[in-house]
This record gives sequence, structure tokens and C-alpha cells, in this order.
Amino acid sequence: MNYNVEKQHEKGKWHAIERINNLLDKDSFMEIYQGVRHNCTSFGMEKKDIPYDGVITGFGTINGRKVAVYAQDFTVQGGSLGLMHGKKIAELIDKAIQARCPVIGINDSGGARIQEGVDALCGYGDLFYQNVRASGSVPQISIIAGPCAGGAVYSPGITDFIFAVDKVSQLFITGPKVVKSVMFMDISAEDLGGASIHSKKSGVAHFRCISEPECFDKVRKLLDYIPHYYGDELVQAAKYHFDENKKTKHIGKILPENTRQGYDIRDVINDVTDDDSFFETSAEFAINCVTGFAKVEGRSVGIIANNPAGMGGVLDCDASDKIARHVRYCDAYNIPLLTFVDVPGFIPGPQEEQKGIIRHGAKVIYAYSESTVPKVTVITRKAYGGAYIAMCSKHIGADYVYAWPTSEIAVMGADGAVGILYAKEMKDPEKAEYVAEKKAQYEEEIMTPTIAAKRGYISEVIDPSATRKYVANSFKFLADKQSMDKPAKKHGNIPL
Repeated sequence: MNYNVEKQHEKGKWHAIERINNLLDKDSFMEIYQGVRHNCTSFGMEKKDIPYDGVITGFGTINGRKVAVYAQDFTVQGGSLGLMHGKKIAELIDKAIQARCPVIGINDSGGARIQEGVDALCGYGDLFYQNVRASGSVPQISIIAGPCAGGAVYSPGITDFIFAVDKVSQLFITGPKVVKSVMFMDISAEDLGGASIHSKKSGVAHFRCISEPECFDKVRKLLDYIPHYYGDELVQAAKYHFDENKKTKHIGKILPENTRQGYDIRDVINDVTDDDSFFETSAEFAINCVTGFAKVEGRSVGIIANNPAGMGGVLDCDASDKIARHVRYCDAYNIPLLTFVDVPGFIPGPQEEQKGIIRHGAKVIYAYSESTVPKVTVITRKAYGGAYIAMCSKHIGADYVYAWPTSEIAVMGADGAVGILYAKEMKDPEKAEYVAEKKAQYEEEIMTPTIAAKRGYISEVIDPSATRKYVANSFKFLADKQSMDKPAKKHGNIPL
């Protein structure tokens, strides 16, 4: 096939075929349907030949394992999607489901091909339908390699992971010209839908990369952490190690003496999981929580954690969506869940209430409750109110819940509780000592993890240095849980 590589190079970008070859193992790509052409009755396009209808499709390998891949060619009709273009991708996904391998889309498209009218919309409908069919059966990864508008962003939106590249990727429903004509607003494509916007603000992009080579490296790395199809088990014990001496000494020093002071939960995650194995997703979005994948004795686990370094680790709308989506993805592919809890509660105030914190927060409870994979929870410090329940407590299905000795489990903190229960006494200066005694009593009789342990809500109160041992042994014991009462195909990644 004669690809117009030079035309794309004029824009400072790789051509679609170059992107495929740089992503896949060397010489592994096999193209299919390169002879497909558009519907020749299209308005104003009767005499135009559109090579391979603007999208290259085929199969190859990454890290020696098979994948299906397509790349839209922006040099051919702006990568726009017509009837046959859409059918090519839809057919590729259908075959990937049957062959049980991941689908990787390299998206560089201006959207629906206007000249084809409803036929172009049919092409998108075929594609969306196959995206949904694949969800929960095989992983779908989207690489945004150029400006994508309109229908071109909905297919990536259905997929599991979206990779964006600085100064290359743009995603928007309507571009800057439409925004200007309708809303009389001047805005650049980068400010409207650039990689940074979708990585930090909208949460649409799960990974932001500085270049296409870095992006392809991260895609290859991700495929080392996730099953390649429903039922696949990914264990790489020989590849990962755990420095017990170094990490068990360090983990006990992470918590600050001041319980109001923040700390980075990633330090705890790294001290519990295999060396250098934590691979974070959506790192720049909803920084009050952390999600990702890691290895425990070489086996992949899904990580969810409150992060006190961001907004005190409180749960808001964005954090709730981020957590629920990750839980559902892991559950769909039988990836065990490891949750670290340090949460002061759901965020209060009119702003989050009006955004629907009730609706968003409910997604976390629903996602954990419906999940059937092995679930281990570690409470490191605070676990208050409904957020304690939502963060994979024993009450909604955790298999084992461990708590550090200084952790606090209650409806709310001591200051808040005393402020409500003894509001009248607090107004009387002469009863200050009495109020202080009640606060100490609340901390001793209500908040300590030993109370929850006596009720059976905590599996064990453990020293921080023993966390790795308890986590690893728990997952080892629960390994066969995944094969019990499982349907042939579970739900996909989209939170209800």
C-alpha cells in the first residue's frame, strides 16, 4: 500500500502506518481490509478515490501477545468517518472479541464525513455498538493522536482507557469555530479540549504524555497490568520483587504526628506493593483520590485510595466517579481490589450538593457492593461517616478489612461530635473541662479500631509494618474466589 507519509510529516506528526509500526512489536502488523472504498454515491464525492477509506486496520502483537489495532489517517479526508470506515473498525472489534484480544484505536479524525450524510452516522452507530459489545470482554484503549471532534470522541469515551499527548491531542463535541458562532466565544482548540484540560479538569483522559513515543511506551506498560480478555490471568512473579527490609521500616514513619496534616498515600501504596510496580491512572484528575494498578507477588491488583495530600482525602463528585469507574473496570476483568482508606467524609457545601454528590457518591457504594472479586481494605488513619462505609467496608462486601492501631472509625471526628452533642455546654466557659473530658471519652470509647474489631467490622488491627504480609496472604487465600458464581460476561466500565 502506498501511504501518503510525507503529507502527514508536513504537520509534524507521524503517519497512521508509522504509528502502528512504532506501537506494535517489530514486523508484527498484518493489515486487513485495505481494499475497502467509500460509498461512491456520496454527495460531491462520486469521482474521488479514498484509499482504505481513511483508516488502517489489522492485527499484530505487543510484548509478544496479540492485539487488534486501527489508525485513522488524517491525510485522507481529514480522517473523517464514513460508512465503510466505520464498518472496518466495527468488524475489527467484532473479530477481536472472538479472538479474545485487546483493541487499540489511534484516533485522528475530524468526525463524521459530511458528504455521506446518514451513511456516516450509520458507520458511527456500528462502531459504538461494537464498543459496547466489547466492554467487559476485551480491553479497549484509545490513543488521541490529533484533533477529534463530534462523533469521533464518543467511541473513545466508551473505551476503557484514553491516552492524550500534549500539543497533539484535542477532543471536543463541537470545535472552536462552532463555539464562536453559537456562543460568541473565542477559545483555542487547546483550551477547549487539549490534553491538559482532559487530564486535569474533565477526567476524560486517563494518561497524559509529553510525546507519542512516551504514549506508546505507556500503552505497552498498561498491557502488562491488565488481563487481555475476560478470564485471562496475568501473573508475572519472576518480574517483580519486594524489598521487605526497606519497606517495612519506612511504612511506619509515613503518618504525621498531627492527624490533621496531609501525607501522600502513594508512599503507603509503594511500601505495600511489589517494587516499582505501581502504575497510576488519572493521576491529574480528582487528586483527592488515587487509582491505578500494582503487583502483589507478581499478580495484578487494582488500587483505590483516598489521598490526604489532596483536599484532605475527602470524597467529592469527581473522586466518586473516578473510584466507581475503576472499581467496575477491575471487577469486570476479575482484578482483585486493594483499597486504602483515610477519608474524613463526603465533602460538605452547596457547590457539591448542587453538582449531585448524592448521585455521584452512590456510585461508589454501588460499584463496591456489586463487585465479586477479592477485596482487601486497609484503614490507615481516618474513616468517618458514610465515606467509611463507601470505601469498601466490611458492610458492603470487603473480604478482609485491616486497620492500623491509631486509625479512627466513627460517624465523625471528636471535635465535630462533641460540638453537636455538647453544644450547650461548650457555650459555658465553666464547663470547658467537662467538655474536654467528653471529647477524650469519645476518642477512647467510640473512635478506636478495637471497638470495630470487637463487632467484627475489622478483621484485624495490625501494625503498619505487617501490612504487606496481611495483604499478600489475604489475596493468596482469596485467589480461587474469582471462579465462583461468575457470569460468562460481566458489566463494562461505565458507572451507572
